[in-house]
Amino acid sequence: MSIVVTGATGHLGRHVVEQLLEKVPAEQITAVVRTLEKAAGFAERGVRIAVADYNVPETFDGLFTAGDRVLLISGNEFDKGRTGQHRTVLDAARAAGVALFAYTSAPGSLTAALADDHRDTEEAILASGVPYVLLRNGWYSENYTEQLAPVLEHGAVVAAAGEGRVASAARADYAAAAVAVLTDEGHENTTYELSGDTAWGFGEYAAELSRQTGREIAYNAVSVEDLTGILTGAGLPAPLAAILAGVDASVEKGELAVTTGDLSRLTGRATTPLAESIALALKG
Repeated sequence: MSIVVTGATGHLGRHVVEQLLEKVPAEQITAVVRTLEKAAGFAERGVRIAVADYNVPETFDGLFTAGDRVLLISGNEFDKGRTGQHRTVLDAARAAGVALFAYTSAPGSLTAALADDHRDTEEAILASGVPYVLLRNGWYSENYTEQLAPVLEHGAVVAAAGEGRVASAARADYAAAAVAVLTDEGHENTTYELSGDTAWGFGEYAAELSRQTGREIAYNAVSVEDLTGILTGAGLPAPLAAILAGVDASVEKGELAVTTGDLSRLTGRATTPLAESIALALKG
């Protein structure tokens, strides 16, 4: 039996593998990557490396074995048919007879277009008959704290979220939940709604940035249309800009403010406060 993590050198995947190394022997971990060089550090520590691409189904032939526990980290190529990519991994896992198939999905409350591929993938997983865990990850705090350069440059947080709130958590928190279901028993055929313990608003986010930087940071609420224009003006493809602006519209409706407690229960600890994520980002 091994624990197989796809997208293992991505932002979330790296956290998952690092935390797995704290709990299980390295030889029980398989990191699935597109580029061997990016996984060199894991290979040096004894992690098995497998090179495969969601867009090339045959690269998954023989990758899984019976009894494996698999974590499919959702793809981020919105223009390449993510559901089809995910089915490639699912089909290979089902054929091998894996013991568990975990998938990083989107919150059940999210109606934005971003969730469409996740819902389609969930349906495919349920129809496949594999023992599954749906990890419906809420928003990552890093989605905001990794984008601080323009905020600090212009002295403003710009969002189309109105007075909406976000129950975000750090990527490391979500990774810890994935590690828990991959290494513990009793999670089969379960759906977890994962989110931070506390929801925050963008005015609070701007105020915390002001406090930590000693600068005046305002919150500028704009329309979805205006935000889409700002994002495309910054170089984002129009379809992706529309998807991201659509998430803000969902935030305004309260769809990412849900706090279930599932994340802290799975990890056995409180989720990382937004202020801590801000402080970490400012140090970097």
